[in-house]
Amino acid sequence: MKNLFLVAFGLVLSCNSSQKTVSETSKSQEPIDPVTYAQTITEDELKEHLYIYASDEFEGRETGAPGQKKAADYLKAQYEAMGIKAAKKDGNYFQKVPLEVAKVPSGTISLNSSAFEVGEDILTFSTATGDFNEVVYAGYGVEEGGYSDYGSLDVNGKLVLIKAGEPKDNNGNYIVSGTKKKSVWSNMSEAMEKKMQVATEKGAKGILYFDSTNFPRYKRYFDYMKTNNSGKMELAEDSSDNFIVLLNEKSATALKEDIQQDHVSKAWSAKVNLNVVSGNDKIDSENVVAVLLGSEKPDEYVVVSSHLDHIGVTASGEINNGADDDGSGTVALLEIAEAFKKAAENGHGPKRSLVFLHVTGEEKGLLGSRYYTDVDPIFPLSQTVANLNIDMIGRIDPKRDGDRNYVYLIGSDKLSTELHNLSEEINQKYANLELDYKYNDENDPNRFYYRSDHYNFAKNNIPIIFYFNGTHDDYHRPGDTPDKINYDLLENRTRLIFHTAWEVANRDDKVIVDKPAK
Repeated sequence: MKNLFLVAFGLVLSCNSSQKTVSETSKSQEPIDPVTYAQTITEDELKEHLYIYASDEFEGRETGAPGQKKAADYLKAQYEAMGIKAAKKDGNYFQKVPLEVAKVPSGTISLNSSAFEVGEDILTFSTATGDFNEVVYAGYGVEEGGYSDYGSLDVNGKLVLIKAGEPKDNNGNYIVSGTKKKSVWSNMSEAMEKKMQVATEKGAKGILYFDSTNFPRYKRYFDYMKTNNSGKMELAEDSSDNFIVLLNEKSATALKEDIQQDHVSKAWSAKVNLNVVSGNDKIDSENVVAVLLGSEKPDEYVVVSSHLDHIGVTASGEINNGADDDGSGTVALLEIAEAFKKAAENGHGPKRSLVFLHVTGEEKGLLGSRYYTDVDPIFPLSQTVANLNIDMIGRIDPKRDGDRNYVYLIGSDKLSTELHNLSEEINQKYANLELDYKYNDENDPNRFYYRSDHYNFAKNNIPIIFYFNGTHDDYHRPGDTPDKINYDLLENRTRLIFHTAWEVANRDDKVIVDKPAK
């Protein structure tokens, strides 16, 4: 899991209450008991895989590093041994994901003759150059429905100043929501990206973004980059001449003294000189994707995913093995694939196609899954029925009270009431785990819903379930090793996901989307 650094119609038709599970009825064959195949998912096999996959030999599986290449080769070899075909038409299990990593930026920015060095009161993670004699102040930079902070302002080719937060009316209500409740435009995880997108679509050359609350968080990330001499990794497709510069209160008020109080958009004369240089290094990485074609609806796809990467080796040479994050999800996915393959060999293959998707670059910002959904979906998203994403299911959250035989579920009800109800029914029938929705809360400060690969499917209106055990003291540390995994829990959770995938893949109708993507 990465660190913290998107069309409603119809009715909820029966909410799955009237549709029997496929183990109870089938139009084309006698009832099939999936328990037989779920029981092929065992502690011993999960453990055998994980002690290899999270061993020192794989060197922490840093994106693009030799250890990550070994991990990809291991996964490919497993699918070949199982006889599950590559997803790509050319027979290649590897979907190349072109990545670039920015070198640590250096230089200065002058705001009305006050000079600031990058890394102190201003931050940027890319090249930012140019001389400007005018700045367009767009207030909060919000545009939604009939409201726009831009009004008739022309920002094409110009420098735009935006601040964090969102506008209120004279009664103290937020304009977007119409209530005292903040909208996504105030969300720490999404607001800046949304505001950047609006400004860029209007032609802004660069963005100055004032956010005193979150500036320290971004500075910590910048300092980490500088210490490790490694910049932010991104999809090569994301490279552009546009830039964003983050400001704290000192630098923001040097440019606009009353920025805290003034919410009125305007253009004004100001002298801004940017001289920050960086550069990009190419990174070679790949997703690993296999497919088991459906017997009746081969052009409908259920994607089961996990991320194959981790965070590599520490500066002092300690290996971050990533046994839980996400070795546990990776080996679970292999065992689920094997169970489906055995069913198919017995003439009980899934009606819909199963896509087994191991993505790279999750730790760098969900890059591999974003490449799959936004750039090069191997199978059409319009025909993708659901995504079941597995990220950390081998440990116990030490902060949690309750039965150890649990799993956190996140996002099951965000887009499809029917998928959520199906999930509950399948668990009650086959697994009887405690399904804990603690982190599914919209107000969860951890924002886990936005922090793993399912999100790139959800933002495309594809129903998802994210399976998660919570963080622990070894999260993103060298102590995340295979000997600390609870293999009985890993077995139980993996079987639950298999049963859920079985139902989604074999039921007569696709799960209904009855809620809008957020």
